[in-house]
Amino acid sequence: MKKTKGIGSTLESFLQEEGILEEVRLKALKTAIALQIEAAMKKEKLSQSEVAKRMQTSRAVLQRLLDPKVSSVTLNTLDRVATALGKTLHISFK
Repeated sequence: MKKTKGIGSTLESFLQEEGILEEVRLKALKTAIALQIEAAMKKEKLSQSEVAKRMQTSRAVLQRLLDPKVSSVTLNTLDRVATALGKTLHISFK
């Protein structure tokens, strides 16, 4: 029996061929950030209203931050939500 090596493409190459690699990567990153924020809110038993109040912003701003479909986010907003949750923001390149 013959073994076949590497049939098909990788997910990354498929997404690149489809022209959506960057879009999918950004949505995954935004989802990961939103999940971390939600987990911290749950751990601290904080509502969206309370976090928004601590950030000195509206709940709508926080809801956009938590929405994976909204990919734009500023460092200022990330820093403000981190501070509101009693955390510090760390960003690294790998």
